[in-house]
Amino acid sequence: MAVDRLERVNSLLKRVIAESMFSVMQGDSVAPGLFTVTDVKCGKDLRDATVMVSVFGDDALKETALQHLKHNAKRFQQIINREVRLKFTPRLVFKLDLSLERGDAVLALLDKLPPIAEQESDGQPDPA
Repeated sequence: MAVDRLERVNSLLKRVIAESMFSVMQGDSVAPGLFTVTDVKCGKDLRDATVMVSVFGDDALKETALQHLKHNAKRFQQIINREVRLKFTPRLVFKLDLSLERGDAVLALLDKLPPIAEQESDGQPDPA
């Protein structure tokens, strides 16, 4: 039962943070459209939450964007406090999510492999 509640809180926080991204980051040097909130993981006591974000751009932009998010963490917490009924408003910690880039790297490697039909026509034995 508690796990289900924690998953619902994580989902709710993810939605609230993603929806408030434009209003909080408006006017910053980093465009809010470059961010994607990929996951939120709250601690069991709901006092801390890790927000995983993906940033579109090079490494320098990612570091700059992460600093802007950390700088605006209090504003996100204020919005969460206003919109979500929880006993405690979790402290937010923003971290970069590199899983999308790792996935792109795997797909790039797969694209470099020759198609299976070419391997069979080369006279190589069928591994199956």
